[in-house]
Amino acid sequence: MTRGRRTILVCAAHPDDEILGCGGTMARHADSGDSVHVVFVADGTGARKSRDAERMLTERREAAIKAAIIVGCDHPHFLDYPDQRLDTIGLLDITQSIEGLLLRIQPDIIFTHHGDDLNADHRIVSEATMTAVRPIPGQKVVAVYGFETLSSTEWVFQSRGTGFRPNRFVGIEATLSRKIDALRAYDFEMRDFPHPRSYETAAALAKFRGSTVGLGAAEAFTVLREVEP
Repeated sequence: MTRGRRTILVCAAHPDDEILGCGGTMARHADSGDSVHVVFVADGTGARKSRDAERMLTERREAAIKAAIIVGCDHPHFLDYPDQRLDTIGLLDITQSIEGLLLRIQPDIIFTHHGDDLNADHRIVSEATMTAVRPIPGQKVVAVYGFETLSSTEWVFQSRGTGFRPNRFVGIEATLSRKIDALRAYDFEMRDFPHPRSYETAAALAKFRGSTVGLGAAEAFTVLREVEP
């Protein structure tokens, strides 16, 4: 079966989640000719007390656009819901916002957060995304994958669900350097090793995930749904 050009959508809670979770895979899709899009549900800065919130928001948006260019993604979409306060917004409102984007983009494949992350925004975005792409007749989305986000997914331990147990791996040895370059666009969010959200840990995780399946580097996902029409 031949594969034509596909449309990919990454549904992320905050700018930087997309690169941490699937930046190498995004670059790989772009390199193969697929159209890659990303939507950020929350603004990523609203929870931080700052007298210069507007400047921070602009800086974060510019970083997201720069990261998108590095991995070959289209111009990002920003829904601008309040950071770390998605639990104060009706799930229906968030779901309908994502549904509106789905109608415009018509994606074939979606990547979103693992549903048991420590971060509440991540969990809500995952649930809203799965609701938006519920498998009703005529649904165009044929695959939905959950990604892990350093400094969130691994901090859950056994407090919620079964934790992140990946069953799909995408080799990113050829795009790992671009993933790291894209993370540098978010340098203000990165931390010094041994913090999990560090350049060293991001590279080490890719190599570890790859090593578990015989690859030099990989990103790992949970298969939330796959359909072969």
